[in-house]
Amino acid sequence: MSPDDPVETPPDPADHDPDGLDLARSLTRATARSTPAARKRTRRKTDFPTRGRVSGAHPDDRDPQLLDATLGRLVSEHGWEVDLRVQGVFGRWEELVGGEVAQHCTPESFDDGRLVVRTDSTAWATQLRLLAPTVVRRLNEELGHGTVTLIEVLGPHLPTWKKGPRSVRDGRGPRDTYG
Repeated sequence: MSPDDPVETPPDPADHDPDGLDLARSLTRATARSTPAARKRTRRKTDFPTRGRVSGAHPDDRDPQLLDATLGRLVSEHGWEVDLRVQGVFGRWEELVGGEVAQHCTPESFDDGRLVVRTDSTAWATQLRLLAPTVVRRLNEELGHGTVTLIEVLGPHLPTWKKGPRSVRDGRGPRDTYG
């Protein structure tokens, strides 16, 4: 408060309304004038440093933004559009390739246009290699032309014969040991 501000004295408790609203109003006014924010409001315009922009009634970029617009801007600034679309395809894999194919193969990774798909048998790996052009076309319809350029089909995870008591150095595996 400055010395020029008039000081409002609270009314005498005997002279107020029985509901007490006038007393509450006067106390609120007196308290509001003593806060730092109220003192800032009562300053003259010449007391404020000049700024390039002043808030007004029209929207600007300092206003609260919608979450959708903010996330969209964040995704585009970081270049995550393709990654998000690819992850969306991973989530809708069954819808895109069909139930039977999705039951036997799953996408594992996507990098630089190369989609790696793992199958649960070698027969399905062969089948998916034959279906690869159709799957590439369907995925590019969803993701945008040229997003998926190659599908690498991997067979099931099988045991390795590189280590253990039956391995031979520089050997090609067990071959006829199963009889």
